[in-house]
Amino acid sequence: MRNTSSTRPRPRGRVVSDLRPLLGSAQPSPPPHQPAAATMSRGSSNSVFLGVDVGTGSARAGIFDQKGKLLGSASSPIQIWKEKDCIEQSSTDIWHAVCAAVKSACSLANVAPEEVAGLGFAATCSLVAVDADGSPVSVSWSDDTRRNIIVWMDHRAVNQAERINASNSPVLQYCGGSVSPEMQAPKLLWVKENLQESWSMVCRWMDLSDWLAYRATGDDTRSLCTTVCKWTYLGHAHMEQWQESDSRDMEACGWDNVFWEEIGLGDLVEGNCAKIGRSVAFPGHPLGSGLTAAAAKELGLLPGTPVGTPLIDAHAGGVGVMESIPDEQFKADVPDEEAICHRMVLVCGTSTCHMAVSKNKLFVPGVWGPFWSAMVPEFWLTEGGQSATGALLDYITENHVAAPLLSNRASSQSISIYELLNKMLLSMSHEQNSPFLSALTQDIHVLPDFHGNRSPMADPKSKGVIYGLTLDTSEKHLALMYLATIQGIAYGTRHIVEHCNAHGHKIDTLLACGGLAKNSVYIQEHADIIGCQIILPRENEPVLLGAAVLGAVAGKKFPGVRDAMKALNAAGKVVNPSSDPRVKKYHDAKYQIFRSLYEQQLSHRSTMVQALQ
Repeated sequence: MRNTSSTRPRPRGRVVSDLRPLLGSAQPSPPPHQPAAATMSRGSSNSVFLGVDVGTGSARAGIFDQKGKLLGSASSPIQIWKEKDCIEQSSTDIWHAVCAAVKSACSLANVAPEEVAGLGFAATCSLVAVDADGSPVSVSWSDDTRRNIIVWMDHRAVNQAERINASNSPVLQYCGGSVSPEMQAPKLLWVKENLQESWSMVCRWMDLSDWLAYRATGDDTRSLCTTVCKWTYLGHAHMEQWQESDSRDMEACGWDNVFWEEIGLGDLVEGNCAKIGRSVAFPGHPLGSGLTAAAAKELGLLPGTPVGTPLIDAHAGGVGVMESIPDEQFKADVPDEEAICHRMVLVCGTSTCHMAVSKNKLFVPGVWGPFWSAMVPEFWLTEGGQSATGALLDYITENHVAAPLLSNRASSQSISIYELLNKMLLSMSHEQNSPFLSALTQDIHVLPDFHGNRSPMADPKSKGVIYGLTLDTSEKHLALMYLATIQGIAYGTRHIVEHCNAHGHKIDTLLACGGLAKNSVYIQEHADIIGCQIILPRENEPVLLGAAVLGAVAGKKFPGVRDAMKALNAAGKVVNPSSDPRVKKYHDAKYQIFRSLYEQQLSHRSTMVQALQ
């Protein structure tokens, strides 16, 4: 880590934690906040834990008992505005949705406010802007004050990211060698360069999960998870200090002033980094005095309910699933600290995040990290990702001419269009006497970089490729396109796993969670293509469970995050790769074609650049 010297002093602040235990169209979606979906299972406990997750399209809340069993969950939709590369949301709208989801989940679980022992938040790594009064400040060309969030997937700051990467700052080695336009520094630079009035009005720039915790408690402390993973904060600066077990207040020495000054954002480190966080806490640390009276009333909970320092949603998924190993797979001769390093968690939603940990820091080019203690205390986190997975499947499916007909048929059967497509693929495999289902796509190949390549190429300019198109517009063709897209996504994950293992990781087991993990074809194709066993969690909402872990730790029900993970994580179904050697041979061949599609794209891109010179 760079020494900023006395001429460029580091901000002095606090790292708060008891380190011993914790270690297109501009039209928005409809605004009403009536719960859009809810589930419930029976259960009772003297105390329960509440997890809240704000995703790209909804806010969700879940109640868990002391064994990690989901007692009730609910969701409420949130607004989103999309204009080309600019994607925005409203913090006011999101808070209303959170309150609706929490009240509904508590009602469904038949839980009284006094039973909630702790609350934790998780959210997308979106950027929130508020003024000195906590009111929203617009980050939109529209000047609409509601639109004060730049959503994680927003790519307006590609140019700013390129310029930041050209600085070759030492902090970049902990981002896989370069920042992504999905990280906060490029977005902040874009606002400063394009919306000067908004820039001057903002008092706090916050990650969405940090803002939720701030809105709930009034405590402006930031999470080590958000700051390290998205703000270039160097969490490992505290590796020596955390061993001072009696120390709770420490200098926030992880901000690199020189980096912020070099990229043109030196004003953000003024005032001890007040605008971006002068206090940083380990996930699960109790914030302030718990829920404020106002927030408690809005949420339907009790004032003072403990609130844990938050996590990014994907990282909450990692906390909620990484210890979900079947009892029979625990090996007495393998140390616990080594076993966890053989696992990778796939958090599969709108995008997919690939979370792996190690005891030693491993630098993997093009993959984010290593981040110290950003997810599991005392472990270095490596974070791969694919920027569009669930979003890509939706795009491919919804834009096919056969989609309306299939959608209507699925509705008449009370199933999703993806469940219907899975059934169609099985029928097609039998009809065509295919040796195995995957072989249906031998003539269709997909490079899934429709929103750039986050890992391992770290190329936001990469484009999607579909090879093998014909004039076919039938329902069966849509099914083939859907399967080929799933396979393309799985080949991307295989590329990330192989790349990580080539740089020191030892990943041989995958754990999957999120909406796509409920799709049987999606999971089986991943198992076959990567050649790894995939373990699914017992509970359907591991991101919510990970958030609830934070509340459980803040409420002092467990000594620390890892203890809570071991107590609350539980394994469900185990999916094994096919034992048919023909399946492996087939996917090995398609994987080579997959890799070549990107190489050809680079060559074609170079050809066109030269042609325009």
